[in-house]
Amino acid sequence: MTAHPPQSARLGHGLTVADAMDPCEYQIADDSTVDQANDIFRSAHVEYLLVRDHNGRCEGLVTRTGLHPFLTRSWYTERTAISTTAHQRGPFTWPTMGLALATIAMRIKRLTVWPVVDEDGYLLGVLTADRATDLLAAAPV
Repeated sequence: MTAHPPQSARLGHGLTVADAMDPCEYQIADDSTVDQANDIFRSAHVEYLLVRDHNGRCEGLVTRTGLHPFLTRSWYTERTAISTTAHQRGPFTWPTMGLALATIAMRIKRLTVWPVVDEDGYLLGVLTADRATDLLAAAPV
């Protein structure tokens, strides 16, 4: 009889989200306006911003594409808070989650970027689908 490790141990090659996460470069408060977010998108040349609430906890992630409908009316962007826009909200991943499982969840949810938070909801970094896939492909079986 052959003993196999549990499925979760075999799938991730022992890698966790913490092994693959990147620091979060750009964040914005949820009460900031769409206009302010657009300024950051243009000046920083990024595709997403992490959104934090008034306590500093991760609220979600907003993309340049997600804000596009709000940018067509300039007067509207000056008054619209990020919190009222449709943006990616939790649940988020955590650093101890197996990387293979996180990659599967990202594929199912069609996420290219997933915020990584601690047990209190504070942002630790981000997991990108490309980085996770690359690490899993390079990991020994």
